[in-house]
Amino acid sequence: MIRFILLQNRSGKTRLSKWYSPFDEDEKEKIKCEIHRLITTREPRFTNFVEWRTYKIVYRRYAGLYFSFCVDLTDNDLSYLESIHLMVEVFDHFFGNVCELDLVFNFHKVYLIIDELFLAGETQESSKPVILHRVQQVEKLE
Repeated sequence: MIRFILLQNRSGKTRLSKWYSPFDEDEKEKIKCEIHRLITTREPRFTNFVEWRTYKIVYRRYAGLYFSFCVDLTDNDLSYLESIHLMVEVFDHFFGNVCELDLVFNFHKVYLIIDELFLAGETQESSKPVILHRVQQVEKLE
């Protein structure tokens, strides 16, 4: 199960966070700093999986953004790495060569896409065309 999703830039600013487990606000800020420090100091030759507290962080860097998932220790690492890639592909297709500013200024659309992908910390849909079709249907309603 996904505990939370973080999208952070290289300087540590959190551009998006989605929490599926309850944490208070102080704890969330502390977690964001810890995760950023943990993944940005790792060398590129290391794997994209790191144990943290009683969880596992699965992360991937795209351009200047780090996409991080906090998952249970027993979950499949590669499936979450693939989910990160799918999420980025959907963003890229929807926004047309997505950049950090797209995520900042269109955060409501980003959350819509994430909600189509994941439900309560579990993968809901893994088909890119289906996700894009659903998001486009919602766009037509607006």
